[in-house]
Amino acid sequence: MGLECSGKVGMLFLIVINIIFMLLGLGLMIPGILVQVDVDIVNDKVMPLLNQVTLGGLTFGNAANGLSLTLIILGAFILLVAGLGAFGACCKNRCMLVVYAIIVALFWIAEIVIVILWFVMRDNLESTAKSQLVSQLDNNYKYDDLTSHEISTAWNYLSIELKCCGVNAVTGATNDYDSSEWQAGTPTGQIPKACCGATVSDYTTFNNAACTDTVTSGYYGTGCYQAVKDKVMSYSNWFIGIGITLLVVEICAIIFACLICKQIGNKDMMV
Repeated sequence: MGLECSGKVGMLFLIVINIIFMLLGLGLMIPGILVQVDVDIVNDKVMPLLNQVTLGGLTFGNAANGLSLTLIILGAFILLVAGLGAFGACCKNRCMLVVYAIIVALFWIAEIVIVILWFVMRDNLESTAKSQLVSQLDNNYKYDDLTSHEISTAWNYLSIELKCCGVNAVTGATNDYDSSEWQAGTPTGQIPKACCGATVSDYTTFNNAACTDTVTSGYYGTGCYQAVKDKVMSYSNWFIGIGITLLVVEICAIIFACLICKQIGNKDMMV
């Protein structure tokens, strides 16, 4: 009687847990969709630059696109797994519950491994990305316009859209553009118009010598590396909250799935 009662309670809890699981799946899909429609970073003008930065053989541009798609697919997968668990609990189908418990256990282990790898490799990945961006700026920034050169255009669009300048923060006349190919041509300006408030519509006519020529006022003080990082991290609280909740919910799901399987097995033996 006690085991049967605990099995019923376990079934109820497993159904509730899988409803929460479904909501978490939707919680992953929503930011994935938002990243897809958020064109500040991932757009056709900036993508040529992002595709020059590689992390472990994967370009940053492809990673940015792939991450959002991965979140959408992962959210959909969680919905399916949650449906499997809820249906197995309602029907008291032992086979479905065993498969469900195994999938959730593997998923939990994978999450732990990913979190550990991220904390171990984060600093190295960030320093590698930053150094590659500096190299791209030095070697491939050649024109202060939006038409002449693909990589130069990408840098200018990035500065306009994220209100940033260079890779590292600008400190007066000292900035990342000092050693660029553009500066080797001895232009009048020290930093591009994109760093000074120019927009796509007024780029050709924009003029602010105090910013572009002497870098004394009106420039964006935030480096584009930090601006991109801040943009990505704006979703971090959402992901951290969902991730922690997922880990707790998954442990509960495994425990209650096993409890119901045990209760079903005892009934079968009695029959």
